[in-house]
Amino acid sequence: MVAAVQHLSQPAMLASRMSRMAPPNTRKLTAGKALFLLDTLLAVLAWPVVLWLMATLVPSAGAPGLVHGVLYPATALMFAYALGLYRRDALLATRKSLARVPIASVMGGLTASAVVALLPPPLSSVGVSALFLAALLCFTGVGFATRIVLFAARKQGKFRRRLLVIGAGNRAWELMLLLRREGRTLAYDIGFVHDPATGAPDARLTDTPYCQIIPAHDGYRSIADLFGADQIVVAVDERRGMRMEALLECKTAGYPVYEYLRFLEDEIGRVDLKRLELGWLLYAEGFAFSQLDLLLKRGLDLAVSGLLLLLAGPFLLAAMLAVKLDDPGPALYRQKRVTQGGRDFFILKLRTMRTDAEKMGAQWAAEQDPRITRIGRFLRRTRLDELPQLVNVLRGDMSFVGPRPERPEFTRELAAKLPLYNERHLVKAGLTGWAQVNYPYGASLDDARSKLSYDLYYVKNFGVLFDLLIMLQTLRVVLWPGGVR
Repeated sequence: MVAAVQHLSQPAMLASRMSRMAPPNTRKLTAGKALFLLDTLLAVLAWPVVLWLMATLVPSAGAPGLVHGVLYPATALMFAYALGLYRRDALLATRKSLARVPIASVMGGLTASAVVALLPPPLSSVGVSALFLAALLCFTGVGFATRIVLFAARKQGKFRRRLLVIGAGNRAWELMLLLRREGRTLAYDIGFVHDPATGAPDARLTDTPYCQIIPAHDGYRSIADLFGADQIVVAVDERRGMRMEALLECKTAGYPVYEYLRFLEDEIGRVDLKRLELGWLLYAEGFAFSQLDLLLKRGLDLAVSGLLLLLAGPFLLAAMLAVKLDDPGPALYRQKRVTQGGRDFFILKLRTMRTDAEKMGAQWAAEQDPRITRIGRFLRRTRLDELPQLVNVLRGDMSFVGPRPERPEFTRELAAKLPLYNERHLVKAGLTGWAQVNYPYGASLDDARSKLSYDLYYVKNFGVLFDLLIMLQTLRVVLWPGGVR
């Protein structure tokens, strides 16, 4: 994850680094973005060829047009994103990524074919079966090819980012630790610039293999030039006495200079509560809710929840019948939850526990919880128990995307123990959310703290486009649930 950083005093190494130094202010593509662009490029090039071959070899299937040429690649790429094929975990696990490529191709092909079948003639007169088979073969082949190329490129050391970290204390150590576990870039070359005037470097850095401390004898600009830095991150434990003019020289020379917390938020996709400074949060950008964003979000909620309720109606009725047959009692239950502004509302869910599940009071769900019924375990694992909440979204109690609503008893307890917990109520509670697509089910204080870090990131970066991306990623959570209780 973090490659060795040798001493800058070695002439041969210096010449090598100077020869491959990236120009200042150049942001390298991450592996995920590069793979998406590669998938898009190859799909756009290959699909017209496949359509031409289909029209030539199977003339009875008809002549595909522009709509078919755009629709099939678009749905294939959409489902590739929805199934998490550009996420860090999939990029690190090549076999898992390759296994999901055909699934994305099948789902994209079926969706596009269903749309084509509903189009008026002559668009719908093209053989849907032939188009589906062609799309399956084409986009599966594209997905396999691009991932093999990416794997080979990573073996050659591509997509590495060179970070120059100003500081070698506790913050620098924690930065390296979090990047190793959660960084959106798969691999970093990191140099830790240590000023002897700030005290001794963190012993964990000096004792960690593949890490080297760079003495700050020269100016930051000359060190950045020799190191070939892509970015500079300020991660000092104590800012007093820090050479701000030297950092300004780096910035004016074109090197992106990031403050520790801002860089960390961008890299790990959450607001890290352990290292949070309220002063930084106060002056940082975010927490802005324009009327246009709110209006678009409400329109999106009504459209998506109404459509899903219409499509899922038969499944919901079947699930309600299964609940009634499995365990005596009502199929639906209402439970008080907390939404925007700390307001209470009654959430609707399919009942998954025995009717006497909380005779001893409210409590977290546990792994292999004996209170869950047989059909309830299936409903939770498939997320079907959440379907009635679409009614809550239509009512306006919830949004489709937002922090998951908690019970008032748990909210009061968590707000007393976790700083900034009530800030998650700046927006409506959601059926799905940024925490749900990035963190498994949580039923403890530590889990709540981790989920809060994602909820705060969502509230801070609120936007309709962000909601759309979260909606797409929810499909992955439904198909491959993790930590469901």
